[in-house]
Amino acid sequence: MARTADPHRRQSILDAAHSVFARKGYAATGIADVAGELGIGHGTVYRYFQNKRDVAAAVLDRALERIAAVVTAEDATATRSLAEYRAQVERIGHRLYELFAADRALGRLVFHDLGAVDDDLRERLHAAHETFAEYTAAYLRNGVAKGFLRADLDVDTTARVVNGMIFEGAAQVTRTDDPRPLRDRWIRAVVALMFDGIAQHGELGRSEHGPG
Repeated sequence: MARTADPHRRQSILDAAHSVFARKGYAATGIADVAGELGIGHGTVYRYFQNKRDVAAAVLDRALERIAAVVTAEDATATRSLAEYRAQVERIGHRLYELFAADRALGRLVFHDLGAVDDDLRERLHAAHETFAEYTAAYLRNGVAKGFLRADLDVDTTARVVNGMIFEGAAQVTRTDDPRPLRDRWIRAVVALMFDGIAQHGELGRSEHGPG
């Protein structure tokens, strides 16, 4: 919990911790490293945060808020046609991958480092994934209700499958030198799986029922 009322200083400390945690890893980082990034005394950090773990929790919460802002930026019920629905999915994918491509540290912290600090932060990360799944499920329910998606779709499970694909792609984007080609490939793959499937047209029925 913040101990002073200066939000700008607090945010600058979180910015520094975001960078140092991603560069050195949580375990190898000390409060002095975070303070050194800003050129301030480590006592200043302690005026805002109790300890390194308190800093990590705030960094993780802020990172998850940034992801949530992208996921929730669109109205899940706004699309009126299949073309609009597909374009909406592509827009969300581009914004999300742009977020991770622009800030490589974000993916490393969320997907690898901070979620492994302790049980509480793991639970925060799990709760965030559940929330993101609910957002995705809302988009899928709109697709089912308007006839864009199959009426028998298992919306809740599919939402988690879709998110798994999206976040794995985001994790890959953070590990490549030029994320743009990989970003575009992942978006195309996720959208194609959602809307087109991977079976050759007509082949699925023949494989189930035999030739002829």
